[in-house]
Amino acid sequence: MLPKLFTIGNFFLPTYGLLVAIGFLAGLWITVRLSRRAGLPEDKITNLVIYCALAGLAGAKLFMFLFDWRVYFNNPGEIFTLSTLRAAGVYQGGFLLALVVAILYIRHMALPLLTTCDVFSPGIAIAHAIGRLGCLAAGCCWGRPTNVPWAITFKNPDAREMSGTPLLTPLHPAQIYEAIANALIFAFLYRRMQKPHPAGEVFGWYLVLYSIARFVIEFYRVHEQGTYAGLSLTQWIAMGTLAFGTALLTWTHAAAGLRQPARN
Repeated sequence: MLPKLFTIGNFFLPTYGLLVAIGFLAGLWITVRLSRRAGLPEDKITNLVIYCALAGLAGAKLFMFLFDWRVYFNNPGEIFTLSTLRAAGVYQGGFLLALVVAILYIRHMALPLLTTCDVFSPGIAIAHAIGRLGCLAAGCCWGRPTNVPWAITFKNPDAREMSGTPLLTPLHPAQIYEAIANALIFAFLYRRMQKPHPAGEVFGWYLVLYSIARFVIEFYRVHEQGTYAGLSLTQWIAMGTLAFGTALLTWTHAAAGLRQPARN
């Protein structure tokens, strides 16, 4: 694909970084727009988006170190290399740390927790969809070798140098699978936000839908960290977030039912 958008001397603009930035701006625009409709303070929501983005980057790197701890334990200098800095990290790690930061900030600012999480959910999905296109451009997060007609073959040596991407081998386009899944999730969540719903429902749907999508897509991705009981670490995390999302959906609908006036 195109890991480097353009090069001037030793400087180059990574396509991945540009698309991640575009995804962040798109997610910010959607979130602020929805927060305005929900009557939430725009300045506090904007600040929260920025804090969550920073926490997400840190959490993704932290989980990458934890998942590949043997590599970094045996070669601690790898932590400070340029390739590690450019690596995307583990999305779920970024999401979980960003969620912790969000909860702390929401409590501190006395924002409504579930309503704020709902407002954020569509923006997270669309930002993630665009970010996965960045992964496709960079060649990272590649899929398993395959002979399906829609397989992709990376040929750019920059992808091999920057991400260790296998070249000249037909692979499942796992990045495209996830980009499409996130785009569909965004469309569903955004539409759901336009309709009456109990607080927390949209966030619950995000957790359920993305967890299912990621669990399935993982079967088509290469797992450098290995598997445990036949499943990747990411799939185990996905099962946990799926259980939490299901519980949240059940609770929000039950609470909404209790608030409905009784009919004679």
